Amino acid sequence: MIPVEAQGKLRKAAQPEWMTPMLATLTEDRFSDPDWLFERKLDGVRCLIFRRKNRVRLFSRNHHDLNGHYPELVEALDAQPGDDFIADGEIVAFDGNNTSFAKLQRRLQVSDPEAARRTGVRVFLYLFDVPHLDGHDLTALELRHRKSVLRRMLTFRDPLRFTTHRIGAGVDYWQQACGRGWEGVIAKRADSPYVHGRSPDWLKFKCVNEQEFVIGGYTDPKGSRVGFGALLIGYYDNGELRYAGKVGTGYDDHTLEQLGDRLARSERTEPAFAHGKLPRAGVHWVEPELVAQVGFTEWTRDGQLRHPRFRGLRDDKSPRDVVRERAR
Repeated sequence: MIPVEAQGKLRKAAQPEWMTPMLATLTEDRFSDPDWLFERKLDGVRCLIFRRKNRVRLFSRNHHDLNGHYPELVEALDAQPGDDFIADGEIVAFDGNNTSFAKLQRRLQVSDPEAARRTGVRVFLYLFDVPHLDGHDLTALELRHRKSVLRRMLTFRDPLRFTTHRIGAGVDYWQQACGRGWEGVIAKRADSPYVHGRSPDWLKFKCVNEQEFVIGGYTDPKGSRVGFGALLIGYYDNGELRYAGKVGTGYDDHTLEQLGDRLARSERTEPAFAHGKLPRAGVHWVEPELVAQVGFTEWTRDGQLRHPRFRGLRDDKSPRDVVRERAR
């Protein structure tokens, strides 16, 4: 299964209990290069799969157990013949032809397997890497070889899908992605090893501006609105929470009520924000414990978001790890 030319980079190793996933770096450059692979950027939840003998474990990128959220994925992986591997992928739900983080929210909010099934939200696992297999560490292998191993390692049928890629034509693929309403494209150096953390060997070509922010407060609702008016959000900069603005759109009534109740239970007297011109009227400060996915058009000169829109909550990233994404 391992290509002959790659076998010299194999290292014998027992399967670890955990490994930090490889992460992509944001860039404003768009390029085509025959030494790079280009994959569709999926709007979902990162997932590391640990299969050891008769046990399958799904984890988010910050080591949260996902088995209860996606029981059908556990069953599909359990039916695979391999009994010692770690695979890397993304869990998604679809709205039409596009992946939808908003739709996936219904699965993220429940951890009981039967309740997860009752949501009726169909999920898929797109797999794109394999850092460990059959008692060997594959992280030193080139990406092209790891993907070749992955393609032959598993039987891909729904809900398991192999993440296809294009070679070289990065600009064309990114333009097609944006035209189809996708999130963007991930560019990966074909000869890159798998490293544990963010790397310039994997790059994000985004079609839209979007990232995670920490929720540090909320405003009172007005008129007939329920729950809250807007979220007050920020990001960490040198260990301090910096205010990035208010997010008042993107919510349905169910989210307003449920998230409003949750925020009300975590109120504090003083803001956690250390920087930024903060609103004062009708404001409630909360412990900086929740992370929101927010889309926006651009950053203003004074570090605020223009036209922000709430996309959903994330529990796969710790608040302290939320920083402003800057293109390399």
